[in-house]
Amino acid sequence: MPALPRRIPSCLILPLAIGLFHTAAMPAAAQQPQGEMPPTPVTVVTLHAQDVPLTTTLPGRVAASAEAEVRPQVNGIVTERLFKEGRHVNLGDPLFRIDRTTYDAAVAQAEAAVAQARAQADNARREAERAGALRDRRVASESTTDSAIAARDAAEAAVKVAEAQLLTAQIEVERTTIRAELDGEIGLAQTSQGALVTASQANPLAVIRTLDPVYVDVTQSAAQVIRFRRQMAETDWQIRGDQKVTLRLADGTDFDHEGTLTAAEPYVNETTGVVTLRLSFANPDRVLLPGMYVQAVVQQTIAHDVFLAPQEGVSRDRRGQPIALVANAENIVEQRQLTILQDMGNSWVVSQGLKDGDRLIVEGLQKIAPGAPVAPQERQPATPEAAAPAAEGTDAPATPGDAEAKAPADAAATDAPADAPAEGQDGETAAN
Repeated sequence: MPALPRRIPSCLILPLAIGLFHTAAMPAAAQQPQGEMPPTPVTVVTLHAQDVPLTTTLPGRVAASAEAEVRPQVNGIVTERLFKEGRHVNLGDPLFRIDRTTYDAAVAQAEAAVAQARAQADNARREAERAGALRDRRVASESTTDSAIAARDAAEAAVKVAEAQLLTAQIEVERTTIRAELDGEIGLAQTSQGALVTASQANPLAVIRTLDPVYVDVTQSAAQVIRFRRQMAETDWQIRGDQKVTLRLADGTDFDHEGTLTAAEPYVNETTGVVTLRLSFANPDRVLLPGMYVQAVVQQTIAHDVFLAPQEGVSRDRRGQPIALVANAENIVEQRQLTILQDMGNSWVVSQGLKDGDRLIVEGLQKIAPGAPVAPQERQPATPEAAAPAAEGTDAPATPGDAEAKAPADAAATDAPADAPAEGQDGETAAN
């Protein structure tokens, strides 16, 4: 009778199956010997030389292009206010009226003085004519004739003095009605009906300001002026003749109208070391008001053959000098020292240190160093369609690395048998 095959105990079957499963499911990468490290993936931006307008941002304050303080020129009681506060007034519009009773009396008195002076002048003129006739007949002396002529001339001069006094009294009456001496917006009234005002008093009755156009007075340090002039001397850039200026308001928005640089004061303040520049802006909607703080972006020149380097790709060395890492034609990292002119949005305006076609590394900088091999990938511009799935919480992976990590896990889950135990249950099952 042939010998029956020996049965394997059932208690050894389950551990053996688990060991065979782990051997079959082990990743191929773990079984292979480690080789050389692959190039580090980085994101680059290819740069090209271009012409860029150089601007400077300067702080400033809005000022009215013309301003007139309304003050009385005669003494008296204010009897009436003839304007609405905060409204537009035209040249010659009546603003206040002052009690004119005493000034009317002064005009009447001056008119009487003129009449009296004219009567005396007529009498002196007749006396001079009679003295001349008597002299011709050799009845009167030369001395008498000369006295009559002098009295006539004095009387005529007295008439002119009286007429001038009458004109002065009439002017005083006219000044009892205070009129606008400027086209513009009038502010709040600083006096009311019934108040006593005096000629040329210190406090104005109101202020009229012209708000279209307006001036913006900005300040620029003398060091910036010197640096800019040195750049102009070292390059072939030309100062723009029509220097356009844009205005940034206090809420961060830009003003709708462009302005022009009208004047620069040829003087440096000894205390602050700044130069004052005056800009002019059209203000038809009265958005700009005197005293408002603004920032003026002045376009000074156009820089030729410069590069706009993204700011995330530029750092500083230990000496504070700007540097950048680029991927050369062999995909090897090179370090460049840059000369930065200014910022423009999210980029730096670079004049030296980069060449046309350089690939500036903007992502993955923490994993690389000069001389390291990299796998550059051009950064794609962000589009609303690409950002929509991530914003809506879809299953699309956020980065390529997440997709790669997810793919092996899905594959392993697909290849594993349905009744395979989980890793957390291996120890417990083996113990049983």
